[in-house]
Amino acid sequence: MKTALALSLLLFTSSALAALVGKDVSYKAGDTLMKGHLAYDDAVKGRRAGVLVVPEWWGVNDYARKRARMLAAEGYVALVVDLYGNGQVATNPQEAGALAGSVNRNPQLAYARMDAARRFLDSQPNVKKGEIAALGYCFGGGVVLNMARAGMPLQSVVSYHGVLATDIAVKPGGIKAKIRVFHGEADPLVPPAQVEAFRTEMDNAGADYLFVSYPGVMHTFTNREADSYAAQFKLPLKYDPAADTDSWTRTLEFLKVTLK
Repeated sequence: MKTALALSLLLFTSSALAALVGKDVSYKAGDTLMKGHLAYDDAVKGRRAGVLVVPEWWGVNDYARKRARMLAAEGYVALVVDLYGNGQVATNPQEAGALAGSVNRNPQLAYARMDAARRFLDSQPNVKKGEIAALGYCFGGGVVLNMARAGMPLQSVVSYHGVLATDIAVKPGGIKAKIRVFHGEADPLVPPAQVEAFRTEMDNAGADYLFVSYPGVMHTFTNREADSYAAQFKLPLKYDPAADTDSWTRTLEFLKVTLK
């Protein structure tokens, strides 16, 4: 009897795990091949909302894939966005800075590659048309905020320890997406002056936004690898489990409100 019960539990668990699909995918942005990662729960029937995951400056790595799987477990279809082309991944800050800089210096390129990812996700047979949000981490956090500023058709965007400064001018009423920003108050890469400028910008634009600041928390607080990156590359990073958990809980609540 115990053996039968154990076997039944094992089969149930295996079935549940097997329902979660994660696969590398390719799509085009102009003439450039982009290589992202798509995740969804195959046990969920019918169409559901989609979420773009824009990685840290390292590119489409395991951490970004993990976040996509976490979203899939919540019932969303998630796509990790390739902003560099051909799935390039940096292994050190010099490579990462060069790749991120090539995107940041070219807003039209950034928009085109994000929009290609958005259209690819929107075209999936299990995604509700037009029900797309975007989450971004560090470099990716700045990118998703810029997409909101540029008027990309997204229902909502969330930035985690992202850069807040921008060269994109926003007119009053120009931001349609609802915004959440999660910021470490002790982040030396995003100083208080940048925070105040962002708040003023959002207020002047009449944006629907919430800015959450965590006292004593530093850059890359959502990534458990932050401490090892800090030690290896001498960067001002630190993982914070409380801020990570709180920001994720708030994100899931936000997505439920903004996506059908």
